[in-house]
Amino acid sequence: MALDPLLAISATDVGELLDPKSCIAAVERAFRLLGEERAQAPALCGLHVEGGGFHVKAAVLDDEAGGHWFAAKVNANFPANPRERGLPTIQGAMLLMNATSGEPRALIDSPSITALRTAAATAVAVRWLARPDAETAALAGCGVQGRAHLAFLAAVMPRLRLLRLHDPDAAALRSALEAAAALGIAAEPAANLAAACRESDVCVTCTPSRRPLLEAGDVSPGALVAGVGADNGEKHELAPALLARAVVVTDLLAQCEQIGDLHHALAAGALRREDVHADLGEVIAGRNPGRTAADEVVVFDSTGMALQDVAAAVVVYQRAIAAGRGTPVALAR
Repeated sequence: MALDPLLAISATDVGELLDPKSCIAAVERAFRLLGEERAQAPALCGLHVEGGGFHVKAAVLDDEAGGHWFAAKVNANFPANPRERGLPTIQGAMLLMNATSGEPRALIDSPSITALRTAAATAVAVRWLARPDAETAALAGCGVQGRAHLAFLAAVMPRLRLLRLHDPDAAALRSALEAAAALGIAAEPAANLAAACRESDVCVTCTPSRRPLLEAGDVSPGALVAGVGADNGEKHELAPALLARAVVVTDLLAQCEQIGDLHHALAAGALRREDVHADLGEVIAGRNPGRTAADEVVVFDSTGMALQDVAAAVVVYQRAIAAGRGTPVALAR
């Protein structure tokens, strides 16, 4: 029996097929299945090279119709690329396979799907961990990932009245302000990140920083802080003292203690592994409470897990098939 061709799915296809509402729903379901112990823990591998590095994230997940899927994402991260080579910082591809038969089904542009599923994870955290009356947000980092967050924050914050945007790159900040305006989101530039966060109900950091951007006193009682940028052991956005002050919820504890802001807090002795409140999936599954008081500071340590990738990739692939999108590629002849 001949294999069906592999479907190559571009960044343009991903952007047009994966809307915020559907992506949030798929990612939330992946967290829930993990919290209910109905999904295997995902795997992670990272390798460093001069000037950058590679990481591989892989997972298996069932879809709602009973389909069984595997995805492995390979991303390269070379921070000097835009300046030295005119190339994107992050490049890569995701391979989606049928986990029942082993057939390769799709090869998908990974930076685009990573940006959307990461923003979806933040949105899920806001839905479950922010105060219900949250109406202001601060966003640090107005690059590709930060801009992807705009529509996703608006989708889960129905009372959002002001978004404060911070980035030392004037062009990135201007681009994010324009994107917010196009979405109908009231936004203003924030020169002082700490001041912006002290005045905001939700604070999100999406930067490649290697030193803390927020200290313990930089957020107000009741705030949700989502640290998104620390996805390897060298990146660091949230000070250990901030995590020590907060109720800490991780996307995946075993991963965050290796590469997230939690990694740095543990190394500094600011808190212990057993001090971590819960994984987000456990909160969604009802195994652990989320926010228990209006004045709690909650930190969501988001390192990005492969179950999010599978969940988003399946939606993109199924919609591409239905819409006749993507390019068939015959690997086996």
